[in-house]
Amino acid sequence: MLKAKILFVGPSESGKSVLANFLSESTEGISSYVPTQGVRILEYEKPNMNGNSKGAGCRFELWDCGGDQKFETCWPALMKDSHGVVIVFNPEMPSHLKEIEMWYSCFVQQQQLLDGQCLLIAHHKPGSAGDTENLSLASPLNKLKLIHSSLEEDPEDVRMEFVKYFKSIISLLNESRDREEMSIIT
Repeated sequence: MLKAKILFVGPSESGKSVLANFLSESTEGISSYVPTQGVRILEYEKPNMNGNSKGAGCRFELWDCGGDQKFETCWPALMKDSHGVVIVFNPEMPSHLKEIEMWYSCFVQQQQLLDGQCLLIAHHKPGSAGDTENLSLASPLNKLKLIHSSLEEDPEDVRMEFVKYFKSIISLLNESRDREEMSIIT
């Protein structure tokens, strides 16, 4: 079984924990907002997600990283051996649009991850208006896959977008493993 480490990063109060809980079907901390201190690791297992015959599925470690920059000294340890980054932000908070550039720079560019290993999520909180059309992103971010999530209105659409993202990560892991096996053989 493949194992993939996916980081959930972004500004405080953007919805990282809500999305990680939703995907892992965890009920931890559902009642009220409690900022993540450092990191929480949740597991998400998907049988039969592996595109080829080399495994029974994949186990994802969802690393729900605290959004407070006071944890910045821990970020290199969190990033180690990660396979993907999900950047979550609240599109109704103008400060989040500025902050996500920093998260992209630190967690995607510094690790030299491919843009395909990054997913950008505009998370709409319950009761928000949710303007999904007029979102202007900075230059490096506008080439990333962007999804709008509203667990109140379309939870299954959100889950399906994550499944597509996870499948792309598995595909990259399989390609990397195949290249490694070929280099050993030749």
